[in-house]
Amino acid sequence: MSEQQTMATRKELAELTAEISRIARLSADLSLRQARRLELPTLDPLNLKRPLLQATMSTVRHPTRILAAQWSLTRRYLSLLKYLGFRAIGRETEPAAAAARADRRFRSEHWDEKLIFDLLKQAYLLTADWMLDNVAQMQGVSTDDRQRIHFYTRQFAEALSPSNFILTNPEVLETTRKEKGLNLLRGFRQLLEDVQRGDGQLLISMTDYDAFEVGKNIATTPGSVVYQNEMMQLIQYTPTTKTAYTKPLLIVPPWINKFYILDLQPKNSFIKYAVDRGYTVFVISWVNPDEKLRYKRFEDYAHDGIFEALDAIEKATGQRQVNAIGYCIGGTLLAATLALMKAREDDRIQSATFFTTQVDFSEAGELKVFIDEHQLKNLEKKVKKQGYLDGESMAMTFNMLRASDLVWSFVVNNYLLGRKPASFDLLYWNSDYTRLPETMHLYYLRKMYLENRLVERGGIEMDGEPIDLRTIDLPVYIQSSREDHIAPYPSVYKLTQLISGDTTFMLAGSGHIAGVINPPAAKKYGYWTNDALPPDPEDWIAGAEAHQGSWWPHWDQWLKARSGKRIPARVPGDGELPVIEPAPGSYVKA
Repeated sequence: MSEQQTMATRKELAELTAEISRIARLSADLSLRQARRLELPTLDPLNLKRPLLQATMSTVRHPTRILAAQWSLTRRYLSLLKYLGFRAIGRETEPAAAAARADRRFRSEHWDEKLIFDLLKQAYLLTADWMLDNVAQMQGVSTDDRQRIHFYTRQFAEALSPSNFILTNPEVLETTRKEKGLNLLRGFRQLLEDVQRGDGQLLISMTDYDAFEVGKNIATTPGSVVYQNEMMQLIQYTPTTKTAYTKPLLIVPPWINKFYILDLQPKNSFIKYAVDRGYTVFVISWVNPDEKLRYKRFEDYAHDGIFEALDAIEKATGQRQVNAIGYCIGGTLLAATLALMKAREDDRIQSATFFTTQVDFSEAGELKVFIDEHQLKNLEKKVKKQGYLDGESMAMTFNMLRASDLVWSFVVNNYLLGRKPASFDLLYWNSDYTRLPETMHLYYLRKMYLENRLVERGGIEMDGEPIDLRTIDLPVYIQSSREDHIAPYPSVYKLTQLISGDTTFMLAGSGHIAGVINPPAAKKYGYWTNDALPPDPEDWIAGAEAHQGSWWPHWDQWLKARSGKRIPARVPGDGELPVIEPAPGSYVKA
């Protein structure tokens, strides 16, 4: 062996020894943590026993359905055998599984190089598709139960993908051969680090967390905190234009995540875009609550958030009337607050924009899978122990809605290939979890998701006052996203049929986040508009006009017509409210 080879071998041994040492230390630490947190598991936490039993009994009573399902699977496998026969003789043919070419889990060329891996891939895709088809055709179960079974069947199918295992993923095998297994050791160490970061709960790293710092290279639009209470800080942004519209713009973000999804980086910041268009922008930055705020109610977010923000804006600018934006649950709060303001003859909000906002939860999508009486009681027991729902639990719920992209792709990259995740601002924000106070969260899930009371006349009371969304008669702009898995567009569209004011509905491309954060310079996704508002959203789409690029300029044209004349731009601290600290403030960093 040459001296160079000897040095290389020693280096590999040193790397191996160092990895094993780090893994041993992490394993010992985690073992002690888990021993302290040992709890008995909850039986049937997903409430699947009843719907699965009903589905099984319904199928057993009809043997012809079993035979039809078996024949369907047989035909799929026969088409796969035909495909493999053509491949074996070197003849080009279309894959038996239609999704084989488009599925990102199998985009590596290694899957097509050897017949055995092509067989594994297509057999898996055919079988998974067959399973989901059979669930979709189930009879004898309710729509909600079928949706629950379909959701967890998809989770099961995605977990069993051959891409998720060392011996059935050709890219992982090739990497392991080249790196002599060091990739697996690195991956195991990263797995332990992620469990340690979650204090015993696996929090999969989705980005390089060291690459971003809030206020330094993310959430950097200049501004100042001009008001704060125990629930929120109010940020006023520094103008970039000499003049600004008379009416300020108040943004009410969701408190499920932090506000800077609207201010990631200058190139994709909605806040910066609005400031550059000449709006005096105020944003609520919600506190990350702990057990001291466990008794905060849904209407406390209206009082300590929206109402106190309106009072502060008037002091800061001298302007009583504003325009407002509500995003996701922030939009749900805004809609409820507008109905309360209407009952009180409070006209301080002159127009409202809603981003991916649901108020009618009858078609609220797959999130309803997690919300029934059984699961709410289990959640209630958990939340009452600490006074809040920890952000990690909420994040895992949302990630499960797109498990292939937000769970398993990172399992393969981080733990099997042993690679660090890439730097991505949106995924950094997605991993910046927030807690949810006990009283508000349980009320929101029960009264809105489970019982759908907000859509009823007087179904929800705020401060003892029954509210009715149908009384909202101010101009409204509603944004929804065509591929939204959290707030599906048919659910968001229902707001158009409730309110009585001048309403504009716009459907953006992409999903819950990218459909909103779509700056004009990106030239992506596109959007659809239609002045008519028929009861059925599919009829709206059928008559809609498609547009290229970002919808932000379309919204800007709508809002500026409702924002008054231009006046000298207002600078934070010039009014009655002094500057407390620079944006993005301290609450967002907690």
